[in-house]
Amino acid sequence: MNQTSKFREWLDERNVESVEMIVSDIAGIARGKVQPAAQVGSKDIKLPIAIFSQSINSDFYMPKENIEDRDMNLRPDVETLRLVPWAIEPTASAIMDCYDTSGQLVETSPRAVLKRVVERFAERGWTPIVAPEVEFYLTKAPGSATDEAEPGDAVEAQLNDLADPYGIDGLHDLGDFFEQLSEHCRVQDIPVGAVSQELGPAQFEVNFEHGPAVRLADDVFHFKRTIKRVAIAHGMRVTFLAKPSVDGPGSSMHIHQSVYDGRNENIFSDSEGEPSKLFEFYLGGLQEYMKSALLLFAPYANSYRRFLSFYSSPVNLEWGLDNRTVGLRVPRSDADARRVENRLAGSDVNPYLAIAGTLACGYLGMTRELTPRPSVEGSAYELPFALHRHLYEALDALRANSELREILGDDFVTQYCAVKELEYREFQRHISEWERSELMFSV
Repeated sequence: MNQTSKFREWLDERNVESVEMIVSDIAGIARGKVQPAAQVGSKDIKLPIAIFSQSINSDFYMPKENIEDRDMNLRPDVETLRLVPWAIEPTASAIMDCYDTSGQLVETSPRAVLKRVVERFAERGWTPIVAPEVEFYLTKAPGSATDEAEPGDAVEAQLNDLADPYGIDGLHDLGDFFEQLSEHCRVQDIPVGAVSQELGPAQFEVNFEHGPAVRLADDVFHFKRTIKRVAIAHGMRVTFLAKPSVDGPGSSMHIHQSVYDGRNENIFSDSEGEPSKLFEFYLGGLQEYMKSALLLFAPYANSYRRFLSFYSSPVNLEWGLDNRTVGLRVPRSDADARRVENRLAGSDVNPYLAIAGTLACGYLGMTRELTPRPSVEGSAYELPFALHRHLYEALDALRANSELREILGDDFVTQYCAVKELEYREFQRHISEWERSELMFSV
């Protein structure tokens, strides 16, 4: 049975009337079209390739290679078909893979970037497995008694009664919200696990069950869209901003990662159950390349504010066993579950790009046999700050790294950096309240 027939059969079995044909843009936002289910397979589906050069503030970087603003062809990945639980009529969504006129995957598509990295693993008989943990803040929605507050103020002022780190009662107080979120995730086959309250007021974390990298990126992509819809239905809003408040902790997307071979055995452990050489090389790659790849883990000017708060956020790329002060934590586990947790990424990332970035760094470490520094015991916060302090440093570092350009895609890196530069220019145009209050009449 061909893909179109499988697609139609899936829709017919569920009496679907409309289909969302969606792709992830650079920011991780769903873009696409809605098509009547009856028309599936009857016509080509196209979108402008410039979707992947769109900034968060709707500006565009138009490279000379696409000065004509050409279309790309969309083909649905049947394995991504899901029902849309909040739709009025029976609706499904399908994630689309994007192809140019020659039939090649569009290199600047975030999903294609991740697929490209995973294929490098597959060429060596390896399968990367990941398990993201996504943090977020809840705030009251506009229209409430405090709707004049900005999201950061809302986090600190509206829901302070929920400031109960790792508490249970706050989860019960929001029971209806989390129950609907869980149901919407179940309908969409999003494998979420535990939910916990984090350190900040109204800050929570959702854990995802481990699985193949592309599928888990799809799941996080869907989850971020889903929780925004559920929050609105409950008179709230959700923010994945990395540092939404001045005094509260930032929000992260920790990425647990391991690699399995063709026999479904974890290559991070040797035959004796001890850490393998490949595990050490993987850590070495993360330490060697993640600073250059930081723009994938900290994509906005706000992202770098999170690193300035020396609690619940890394300040370097040291590693340690069951140590949450390091950027690369190795949890205590059985040999077959040995993994490393990337604690660098903020929750504001595009999941495809953050997962692609961390896997690329680890892959380069294994193939180049890079030795990591000794593990850290005690607080890594007392060691020197070893990350980029602002976006332009990170942008220049990614642009200049030829090895990351080769594995992630040269065109992608060029275009991604150009989009981030556009966004940062827009950020610099705005004068902050601190500048007005502290500098305006003092300097």
